Amino acid sequence: MPLKDLPPDARPREKLLSRGPGALSDVELLAILLRTGIAGKGVLQMAHELLQLKPKNGAEAGFDGIAGLLGATADDLKRIKGLGPAKRAEIVAVLELARRAMAQRLQERTVFDTPDAVKHYLQLHLAARKQEVFAVLFLDVQNRLIALEEMFTGTLTQTSVYPREVVLRALHHQASSVVLSHNHPSGTVLPSRADEMLTQTLKTTLALIDVRVLDHVIVAPGEALSLAERGLM
Repeated sequence: MPLKDLPPDARPREKLLSRGPGALSDVELLAILLRTGIAGKGVLQMAHELLQLKPKNGAEAGFDGIAGLLGATADDLKRIKGLGPAKRAEIVAVLELARRAMAQRLQERTVFDTPDAVKHYLQLHLAARKQEVFAVLFLDVQNRLIALEEMFTGTLTQTSVYPREVVLRALHHQASSVVLSHNHPSGTVLPSRADEMLTQTLKTTLALIDVRVLDHVIVAPGEALSLAERGLM
């Protein structure tokens, strides 16, 4: 149904202003950002299609819900009919603002105070990636974020991680501790034996320069697992 045919209090923008953003669905929030649809496709329908999983026949392209959309790039958005350069830029800008807001929070407060924020931050960066990416959060002496660096990229099932490079970057940032992270494109966050062995190798190597490994977080769309919380560190 076109927005103009909806009752005023059911239109996404008016609904948000009167009832708050929590009252809106993902589709309605995205529709506010998109603002308008195209001929034959209303903005609510466009938002709905944008959030849908791409069918096997490839006729439409979507991102499997809001979690998938968070990992979308400007090039990914080109696949959606009706998303011009301006709308693509706005969506990517909002997603980047979300990442930066989380980064600022982690820079201002110790990561121990916000363990869920750390997981969400890493999910925003890594969960939707199609290849395995190994990243490191470098932290200062108060366990606040200095930088996040994506250090190694592998295939869908394996990543080559070189401890020497992690050591060099830790020294560069004058880090006191680190949080390791990587994504599982398969969708499961259960750690493999190789994940546990890699964690121990990096703990041993970084200890030589007095840098602690606080955690290793594995992420996938909608999920995150902390090896420290599982007692696997």
